[in-house]
Amino acid sequence: MTETSVILALVVVTALGFDFTNGFHDTANAMATSIATKALKPKVAVALSGLLNLIGAFLSVEVALTVSNAVVKIQNSDGTPKPELLSDGGSALLLIVLAGLVGGIVWNLLTWLLGLPSSSSHALFGGLIGASIAGLGWAGVNWNGDGSKLDGVIGKVLLPALMSPVIAGVIAAAGTWLIYRITAGVAARFTDNGFRWGQIGSASLVSLAHGTNDAQKTMGVITLALIAAGDWDDTKSIPFWVKASCALAIALGTYLGGWRIIRTLGKGLVEIAPPQGLAAESASAAVILASSHLGFALSTTHVATGSILGSGVGKPGAQVRWRVAGRMIAAWLITLPAAAVVGALMWWIGHLLGDGLAGSLAVFVILLAAAGFMFLRSRRTPVDHTNVNDEWDGARADERVPAGTAS
Repeated sequence: MTETSVILALVVVTALGFDFTNGFHDTANAMATSIATKALKPKVAVALSGLLNLIGAFLSVEVALTVSNAVVKIQNSDGTPKPELLSDGGSALLLIVLAGLVGGIVWNLLTWLLGLPSSSSHALFGGLIGASIAGLGWAGVNWNGDGSKLDGVIGKVLLPALMSPVIAGVIAAAGTWLIYRITAGVAARFTDNGFRWGQIGSASLVSLAHGTNDAQKTMGVITLALIAAGDWDDTKSIPFWVKASCALAIALGTYLGGWRIIRTLGKGLVEIAPPQGLAAESASAAVILASSHLGFALSTTHVATGSILGSGVGKPGAQVRWRVAGRMIAAWLITLPAAAVVGALMWWIGHLLGDGLAGSLAVFVILLAAAGFMFLRSRRTPVDHTNVNDEWDGARADERVPAGTAS
């Protein structure tokens, strides 16, 4: 086994680790409202979401081979690595990819520990941006494309991040208000059951879309690493084992639940009733599918959070915990730069020890240590399927402001 092969193995394992954290980090986007309204039992919800993520991962690989082109300049337009990064057997490119993945994983784990929904896509892009700046300079980042269309970090990442939660929130608010207007005077016991079934359908659609979109990112990263190491040369397809392993990793992560974030989204923002849950999930599904068609690197976390807040605004007399929402938005704003700092730091450590095996091993060991520390820290205040629907602990301390006065 050559040195390049060992580095490649580290990159593949780390990429699958990111895919795993992506799954449990983003389960809440699809299933938090269904769990909060008791449309589905917690373990059934995450099992269904995991299965649909698994199926979704096999449905499309359309953008997988060029996924990093949206933010960094380490690939050509056809998906092949830049030639200048292959002069040393591909180890220069592999170190950038490894450092970027570590940046994404560390941020995913930290926000999970704090129970804060944040974008796994932005964490990955941030890690790659930081590692590329450290390794290639500022010119290694695709900031705004060639100016002919919305592209690059600004057009494909930052603008959608600002617009998507607002659009989803407006749609969910309008849908919630309309539902309550239409069903005014009808006893809740006659409507809630139907709304819960609607939630299951719309949440399933979000899970399927999430598997289709997010698993592609990891598939693309692994295939790029394989090409760089000389173990794959077909830029038109992805090895089946890569598809299968990425699908299983994201599905397994989804099944394990990410209960801390499910609790925040399901109980921390708004006390969600079935009509709100249906409106929120439907709005999320509509925005995610529309953005996927337009080719934007949309964050399902931003969309889901905007939809839930919108459902609170749209319900007459509902209460929204704006302080919790403020903490989430703060996490959103620092996700990309924070992951970029970690990615850059990991690249510098790896480069300091040599761009070869020693540097890559050091970065991987740091990742294991950080992940182990945060997991052990999470055990001090465990959250799982047994307490995910408990009353929100900070309800009295958090500012509670009437969110809607529609009638």
